[in-house]
Amino acid sequence: MNLKKPKFWDYKKPNLNAYLLFPIAILISILKTFFQISNKKKFNIKTICIGNFYLGGTGKTSLCIKINKLLNQRNIKSCFIKKFYKDQIDEQKLLGNNGKLFLSSKRKDAVKMAENQNYEIAILDDGLQDKTIEYDLSFVCFNNKNWIGNGMTIPAGPLRENFKNIRNYDHIFLNGNLENIDHLTQEIYKISSKINIHIGKYEPINLGEFNKQKKYLVFSGIGNHQTFLSMIKQNGLEVIKDFEFSDHYAYTKEDINKILTKASSLNCEIITTEKDFLRLNDFDETKIKVMKSELKILDENKLINSII
Repeated sequence: MNLKKPKFWDYKKPNLNAYLLFPIAILISILKTFFQISNKKKFNIKTICIGNFYLGGTGKTSLCIKINKLLNQRNIKSCFIKKFYKDQIDEQKLLGNNGKLFLSSKRKDAVKMAENQNYEIAILDDGLQDKTIEYDLSFVCFNNKNWIGNGMTIPAGPLRENFKNIRNYDHIFLNGNLENIDHLTQEIYKISSKINIHIGKYEPINLGEFNKQKKYLVFSGIGNHQTFLSMIKQNGLEVIKDFEFSDHYAYTKEDINKILTKASSLNCEIITTEKDFLRLNDFDETKIKVMKSELKILDENKLINSII
C-alpha cells in the first residue's frame, strides 16, 4: 500500500485536522514513554545513528553514503546498518551498491554482525527512536524545505517526537539546496545554543549526460521530491512537468505508461532519481534517465572529525 502524507502536515501552522488529531498524538507520546525500553546495549564497534524527527525525506540515506565514503577514504573500515522493511528494498539496494550493508529485523542484531566481522564504525540509516542501542553519536537530519512541517507529532503532524527534544542531541544536519539556512539555524539555537549544525547540499554528478537545450518531465517517489526538482532546475535544466508519488512508491505498469505518454505528448525527456530507478526493473526503462546526485557537506572536516 502506498500512503501519501496528508498535505496539512506541511502547513506552516496546525489547522483544524491537526488539532482534532492532537489528543491521539498526546496518547501515542504517553504510550511511548510508558513502554520505553531503558536497557540500551553498548557495542565495542562505534555506532553512528543518522536519524530524523520528520517522517521521511530528510536525506538520511544520502548522508550515510557520504559519511561511509569519507571514512573509507581515510582507510577506516565502516559499514551500513539498516532494519529490514520489505517496502524499503530501494534504499537497501542503494546502500548495498555503495558499501557493506548488514540487514536484520532488529538493528542490534545487524550491529552485532558488523562487530563480529571487525568493522570499526557502523553507520545506522534510521533508528534515532530505537532505544535498544546506546549510540556513540547521533545526527538528526532535517530537509530545508520540509523542515518540521506544522510542528506537531504523528498523526497530527509529521514529527516522530517533539521538536524541543533536539536539545538531547549534539548534532543537527540540514540538507537540501541551501534554502532557509539562516532562519532554520536561528530556530535550532532557540532550543539549544550548544548544538553543532552541519549543512549539506545536493549536487548532480552526471549533469553532463543531459542536454540543457531540451525540456524534461521529472517524476519521483521519494520523501523530498521538491528538493530533487529544485536541484535539477538550479542546474539549468528546463522542467515543464513533474509527478510526485509517495515515498517508496511501488510503480505500476499504468503509472509508467502514463508518464511515457505524457512525456511523448510534451516532446520532452524523462528524469527520475537513482532510488526510483531501482524500482523500475519490471518496466521499460530505456526512455527514463537517472539524475544521480551526491550530498556535499559544507563543513566536511568538522563533521568527520566529530566522528573519528
